[in-house]
Amino acid sequence: GRRAGWGPSGLWVTLGLAWKRGSGCGRGRAGSHVRADGWAQDAVPPGAAFVAAASYRGPGNNDTRSNKELPILLWWSGSLFPHFPGDTERIDCPRGSCLVTRSRRVARHRRTKALIFYGTDFRAYEAPLPRLPHQTWALFHEESPMNNYVLSHSPGIRLFNYTATFRRESDYPLTLQWLPGTAYLRAQAVPLAEKDAWRRKGYGPVLYMQSHCDVPSDRDRYVRELMKYIQVDSYGKCLHNRELPSERLRDTSTATTEDSEFMTFIARYKFHLALENAICDDYMTEKLWRPMHLGAVPVYRGSPAVQDWMPNNLSIILIDDFDSPQELAKYLDFLDKNGEEYLKYLEYKNAGGIKNQFLLESLEKREWGVNDMTLPNYLNGFECFICDKENTRVKEEQEHKKSHGKIPAPRPHIAQFKHMGCPMPTPGFGSVEDLSGGDSWKEMWLQDYWQSLDQGEALTAMIHRNESHQGRFWDYMHEIFLKRTRQH
Repeated sequence: GRRAGWGPSGLWVTLGLAWKRGSGCGRGRAGSHVRADGWAQDAVPPGAAFVAAASYRGPGNNDTRSNKELPILLWWSGSLFPHFPGDTERIDCPRGSCLVTRSRRVARHRRTKALIFYGTDFRAYEAPLPRLPHQTWALFHEESPMNNYVLSHSPGIRLFNYTATFRRESDYPLTLQWLPGTAYLRAQAVPLAEKDAWRRKGYGPVLYMQSHCDVPSDRDRYVRELMKYIQVDSYGKCLHNRELPSERLRDTSTATTEDSEFMTFIARYKFHLALENAICDDYMTEKLWRPMHLGAVPVYRGSPAVQDWMPNNLSIILIDDFDSPQELAKYLDFLDKNGEEYLKYLEYKNAGGIKNQFLLESLEKREWGVNDMTLPNYLNGFECFICDKENTRVKEEQEHKKSHGKIPAPRPHIAQFKHMGCPMPTPGFGSVEDLSGGDSWKEMWLQDYWQSLDQGEALTAMIHRNESHQGRFWDYMHEIFLKRTRQH
């Protein structure tokens, strides 16, 4: 998957150039004694960096508080910190301002109201303990569920109060993170005559371009079977059977960008096999949107709810609509030989062809942009979302205190299973029972999925028991293992 902080085509990198610089902060040493005010004895409490951090007036507000009065949000996953080049910044969000930082030395301070974690980097055995009752945990995870299956089980996802994930049900949905807008979908397709001429040169009707092979969706197992019945040109490392025509195109960095030569080459194919690396509702990547942009028809397996987001009712071919790879191959062969039927899958590119109001409304109300410098990026958007929630919580806690209990204290918001909730991986073709005992996919991904459930349960138990020593995590894991063994 993509590394931290990189959206489509370097979504937010250049945004930092316009921002003022905040002062840096050092880290306290691990294992330091904690003072009464929540600071390690050898750490310096918030000083100049937190009192005079340079102000970035995001959407703006009328908050007159000084920096030393503001709630602090800590990006525990510092690699995602969306401000450059300092460690600390003031953000001015619709409901109030906050200080955001990536300096972990503020982790235990009373004004540090929220910790923001990146799902790919979150490890249950490295979580900050003890968990402080005055802090919320926020999760940002736009990448594949395979990066951290802890988050696909209730104990794991319910560790967090707020979420930004690819699921539409999350608190701050990132579902359309790979779709810049409707113009991207309406881009002109290669004429059918040119695609047919390409076929006559010996190229197949179907393209497969994949170099990440051992994945939970087990896509290669399906594609290998499909290849028995129709010509599939595979240029990546997985099931490789054809070379790209130039050394420049064979450069893997070219294939991961929207390089014009690369895009022109793959746009001549009628069908692109678009199989995500993991199966989960609303997990849709460039594997789906890029072929549609180019005017190829995606042959898709990924989000079971993908049709909810499609421009019309006939724009992609769903692998799971067919009883077997052989049946799918027959249908692709039929479309390959019947241009009029094939072109029906591209009618959404015509004027007025995007009929899906849900898709149009979702793009319209999305507050962040993709490759759009006039809009905030999703990291800054989520940051302000959390800032607004924390300012609201601070205000409600103050009102509760002033009323001497007559006004109830704010109830904690807890993330729900459906904020990620991805199913157990299944074989790309056939059933688990058909696989041999030593099958590498079975040994890797089924074990990873279920061990992740145990990890979420172990960390939950440690938090409930107010554990402060991370090293005890494996004792809790062993306890859960013994409990499961007795149950079975």
